[in-house]
Amino acid sequence: MLFLFMSIIFSCNNDDEDLVPVCDTVTNISSNSITDNSVTISWETANTSATYTVEYGISGFSLGSGITIPTTDTSIQITGLLAHTTYDIYIQTICSTNNTSLYTNIFSVTTLAPNVVPEFKTNLSELNLFSGDLNELNITSKGFEYNLSTTLFSDYAHKQRIIALPEGTSMEHDGDGLPIFPDNTVIAKTFYYNLDERDVSLGRKIIETRILIKLNGAWETGDYKWNDAQTDAILDLVGSSLPVTWIDTEGNSNSTTYKIPSNTDCFTCHGNNENIIPIGPKLRSMNFEINGINQLEQFIANSQLTGITTSTSVRNLPNWEDENESLENRARAYMDINCAHCHIPGGSCEDESTLNLAYETPLDESDIVQQNFSIDYRISFYLDGLSMPYIGTSMMHTEGVALIQSYLETLE
Repeated sequence: MLFLFMSIIFSCNNDDEDLVPVCDTVTNISSNSITDNSVTISWETANTSATYTVEYGISGFSLGSGITIPTTDTSIQITGLLAHTTYDIYIQTICSTNNTSLYTNIFSVTTLAPNVVPEFKTNLSELNLFSGDLNELNITSKGFEYNLSTTLFSDYAHKQRIIALPEGTSMEHDGDGLPIFPDNTVIAKTFYYNLDERDVSLGRKIIETRILIKLNGAWETGDYKWNDAQTDAILDLVGSSLPVTWIDTEGNSNSTTYKIPSNTDCFTCHGNNENIIPIGPKLRSMNFEINGINQLEQFIANSQLTGITTSTSVRNLPNWEDENESLENRARAYMDINCAHCHIPGGSCEDESTLNLAYETPLDESDIVQQNFSIDYRISFYLDGLSMPYIGTSMMHTEGVALIQSYLETLE
C-alpha cells in the first residue's frame, strides 16, 4: 500500500512539471497616428516574453487570408494602406512554438481621406476630390456638396457641385454675394446625363468636371474630360464637342452635340474686370432649404462658413421654377444665374451692352425695359455665336425662354 501511495504522488508531481502556462490574448488594442495610408496599432499583454502575429486586411476578409506581420513589440505601424478604407485587424500571442493564444476579436480602423490637391494634374483622380471608384462621384470627406436655388441651364445636363477648403479654414461671409474663399480652395462641378430619366439605375454618362482653384489670391480654371470607360477624366484646356443622347421623364429620346468649353470660354463667363471669379456659389444662391434644412445654416454649423451666425442675415435668390414666386422674381432670378455673369459691370459684355442683369439691380437701372425687344430676339432661337447665351449651350432652353418672354410681355 505504501508503494502504491508513493507511486501516485510521484505521478502527480510529474504532471505538475508538464503543465504549460496559459498564453493570454492581448488586451486594450488601440490605434493612433492614423493617416491616409498608415496606422499605428498598440496593445497590452501579460506575457512579457511573448511574440505576436498581426493579421490585417480590408474589412470583411477571412482570417487566414490577410497580410501577416510578426513582431516582438506591443506596437506596430502598418503602412501601404488604401486611403479612406476600413481595415480589420487581429492579433495572436505566441508564447512558444506549441503554445499560442486565440486571435483577438476584430479591431477595425479606417484610414483618412487624402488631402485634396489644389493643382491641375493630368488626371482628375489625382486631385483626390472623390473616394472609391471615381465614376461613383462619392465626395471626399475633405470636401462638401453645395447646391443652388436657381441653376444655370446647360443643355439639360445634371450637375454635382463640390467645394473643398484647406484643412482648418472656412468660407468667410462678405455680403450676399461670393464669400471670401481661402487660398487653395478647389471648386468642382461635374456634368452628366442619366441614360433614362425614368430609371436612373440604368446608369449615366459623365461628360466633364470643371475646376476652379484659388492660388495666391487669384482663381485659375481647368476642365477635365471623362474617358469613354468612365474611369477617369483628363485635363483638356482646348475644348471639344461630343454627341450625347438621353431619354427624358416623358420617354422622349433627346440628343445634342455637347460642347466642352476651352479655357478661353471659361474666362468669357468667369472673367470680371480681368479677373476670374466663381459664378454660382454666392451666399444668396445657396440660402435655401434642402430636405428641410437650410444649406447656409448647415455650413455655419459645420464651421464651413464663418462671419455670420444665421442665414437670416443673407437675402435669397428665388428658384425660377417655384410658381409661388412672382413672375418678375422668377424671371430676374433666371437671368441672374444664366446671363448676369456677362451682363454686369466688369463682365465680358460690359462694352457691348448696357444691361445689368444682377438680381439685386433695380429694374429701372437694369435697362431690361429699354432692351426688351433685343432680349426677346436674342433668346428666341439658337444660332451659335449670335443667340443668347453666347456660349455654354447647344440648344434653346424652352422652359427658360417661355419664362423670360412671359415676363418681358408685362413690360411692354
